[in-house]
Amino acid sequence: MGPLRELLASDHLHTLEFFVVSLRDVSDSSVDSQELLYNASVLAHYAQVPTSLEDDLATPADLSTVFDRFVADATRLHDAVGMEAAGAQCLMLTGFFEDQMRARHNIRWYADLGATYFRRAAADDPSARRAKLLGTIALRFELWRQRQARLSRELRDLRYVLNTSGLSH
Repeated sequence: MGPLRELLASDHLHTLEFFVVSLRDVSDSSVDSQELLYNASVLAHYAQVPTSLEDDLATPADLSTVFDRFVADATRLHDAVGMEAAGAQCLMLTGFFEDQMRARHNIRWYADLGATYFRRAAADDPSARRAKLLGTIALRFELWRQRQARLSRELRDLRYVLNTSGLSH
């Protein structure tokens, strides 16, 4: 199982690298590297965190979870970390999981909400550099959302075949 384990094994760095390369493939050559890395890190984070955690950084099962965590609970409106988490969850669910969410949720409403959460996170973040990045993500939310949706569709359409004929059992 040695070579097969290496083929199937994935750690945090491999997952991040996968999303960086994949998002770069669906972006034009002028893409900002910080924005690309941020979006890849969002996808990598939620690809590795279970939905069963009772935490704001846990992977939400759907946009209803985001609504319950952040819209229904207005106490977090000036919490930069919470607003960033809410924005990131909206981005991932309306972007990468757009096709799955569309039947039950208003993608446009949640995308606008996500951009608003990023703006709030930027306004309350103590780091000027981070605030600038979060503000930029808010401004380009729709662009990144569309890139994530495109990536999801492309990955879904790919057919991967593991050639195990040369692997020892």
